[in-house]
Amino acid sequence: MKTFMLLILCSMIFSFVLSSEMIKASEEKPKKMITAEIIAKVIAELEQKFGAGNLERIKQGVAQAAFFWRSQDGTEKEFEEFCRENFIPDTPTRKLLFSRLEKNFETVIGNFLKVSRTLREPFDLEIGEKLVIDDLFAKFSPSDHFVDDLFTMKIAFSILLNFPQTDLEAKLKDGPNWSRNRWAEAKLTDMLVARVPSELNQAVNEVAVKSDGYINDYNIYVGRLLTEDKKTLFPEDLKLISHWGLRDEIKAQYKNSDGLAKQNLIYNAMLKIIDGSIPKNVINKNENYWDPVKNILYEKKGNTFQELKFESENLTRYEHYLKGFQVQKAIDPYYPTASTFIKRKFNLERQLPEEEVEKLFISILSSDQAKKVGQLISKRLGRKLMPFDVWYEGFKPAQPISETELDKIVRVKYPSAEAFQIDIPNILEKLGFEKDQAKFISERVVVDSARGAGHAMGAQMKDDKAHLRTRIPADGMNYQSFNVAMHELGHTVEQTFSLYKVDNFFLNGVPNTAFTECFAFVFQAKDMDMLGYKIHDEKTDDMIALNDFWMTYEIAGVALIDMKMWRWLYANPEATPAQMKEAEIKISKEIWNEYFAPVFDIKDITLLGIYSHALTNPLYLPDYPIGHLVCFQINSYLKDKKLGPEMEKMCVLGCVTPKLWMEKAMGVELSTKPMLDAVKLALDHVK
Repeated sequence: MKTFMLLILCSMIFSFVLSSEMIKASEEKPKKMITAEIIAKVIAELEQKFGAGNLERIKQGVAQAAFFWRSQDGTEKEFEEFCRENFIPDTPTRKLLFSRLEKNFETVIGNFLKVSRTLREPFDLEIGEKLVIDDLFAKFSPSDHFVDDLFTMKIAFSILLNFPQTDLEAKLKDGPNWSRNRWAEAKLTDMLVARVPSELNQAVNEVAVKSDGYINDYNIYVGRLLTEDKKTLFPEDLKLISHWGLRDEIKAQYKNSDGLAKQNLIYNAMLKIIDGSIPKNVINKNENYWDPVKNILYEKKGNTFQELKFESENLTRYEHYLKGFQVQKAIDPYYPTASTFIKRKFNLERQLPEEEVEKLFISILSSDQAKKVGQLISKRLGRKLMPFDVWYEGFKPAQPISETELDKIVRVKYPSAEAFQIDIPNILEKLGFEKDQAKFISERVVVDSARGAGHAMGAQMKDDKAHLRTRIPADGMNYQSFNVAMHELGHTVEQTFSLYKVDNFFLNGVPNTAFTECFAFVFQAKDMDMLGYKIHDEKTDDMIALNDFWMTYEIAGVALIDMKMWRWLYANPEATPAQMKEAEIKISKEIWNEYFAPVFDIKDITLLGIYSHALTNPLYLPDYPIGHLVCFQINSYLKDKKLGPEMEKMCVLGCVTPKLWMEKAMGVELSTKPMLDAVKLALDHVK
């Protein structure tokens, strides 16, 4: 056992060194084997053989294959020979090749997912005691080397030689006129946009694991926070993670008469986290007491508090943040069409131009509605707005029954995962699905009892099933697990439609994360209806519009900071953690002063820089406001329509660009106007 633990420790040390060395090696660009002369020679030979009608395809295909060819793939002569033997002109053979690729990729990717899901069952599901070996298998992914293997086996080169890659600009310009088959070809080659060395992928993973570990252990014992008169306000053992737990506690305190003082303590603690002045020994520790307003650490002896000297955390947050940038920058040279992480997130992942996304956010942030909603919140609170009121959620409709009573109702209705599984067809029909749709979906969804809060895992081949996971206590579902199950049901319905009903495997899915989350929220919002309680009317619609707007307003500011920070990093690639902290604080203040100070009447606030996603999931934050906007439009569209047929019509469009998806699904563009118009109307009704 000791030897085994020593091996693990050595492996961890090696991984840290490896990731650091890999980041340093980022300045080395991938060496191109194939010269322009060889490319021209191969193009000329293929044109002579297959005719001028294939010239454009030949030019693009040879250039694509040449970009990724490395010394380990063969000599220059072997590259020439490969192109001669593998280029296929526009003939039935090319169509057959694409059909074969579709079948094979579905088989491989689908089984990879099935294997991973099975290996993770002891980790993800409540199926008995979890062993140490289960954690190890949960980390094993059979698909890790898939793209590497495609290049090594030269499958990738055959694809690149015969099917064109297209960037986002081409998809937006030409995509509306493409056939479905052309879209499927584009999605096939999107899988081969880069050939990143496995050691760099490993470095990315190492940095991510360390950042996750740092954030996962970043807890504040709020029961040890002191007011200026040295009183504690929270339960002694209440531990909240930054930023999620701290933010959610601020939200929860709006319903309490003594909530303002508690909110203020947490707010000041957040500010110290952002600027690094927080004492090290209050992070994940409950040994001392801390006044976060004056930033004084105390030791309690009897009934007295003695001030302690302390070491601040200082730059640790920004060291992790900076490593995330450095390792992504190391990968830049390996992406011919997305040479920065910013481009990869917006152009490849979201399929939305960065500039357009920024305009959407600014449209919300600079709207007249922001100031008017702020004034309404101030009136409802009976005080001047405080910076943490960006998280005000007093517009949420109240439930007509207590959660304790709801727990009892749900527990009787769904004593097990099997009971919810059996009821899925009934739930779907109540939601507005046709009987045959409900049967089709329920036969392709499996309900599991989760160890965690819950999630959905869609299938990736048509003879597999989507898995819906929610935590189910031994005595049956409670309201929270039912609420989560409804959310995950929305995911699994989308996943089933967009796999089984879409016309090509390479088009399965939706445009980006925001879209699948929208459907999940549509289902989740109907949870009370499924339990027999109707809570929606014109008044609640107004409140929902105000709530959605205020959430979008807040997170749009956060997302804009994330975007501007990455632009700053690329403009200052040699920055130190200290310089990065200075930039984060400066940018946070600038965004606040421009878009929030006119509403809150207070300047130079850094609060929006608290989000932990910046470290654990770089540039993910813009997905939230995009998601809110998409959701609002989908909900508005579905309001007077039958959910089942409309949702199927939307999902079969697949993972085309968001712009094309919105046009085909609803006849609209992604826009802030529907939300802003609804808020303007709501402000006339809600006082």
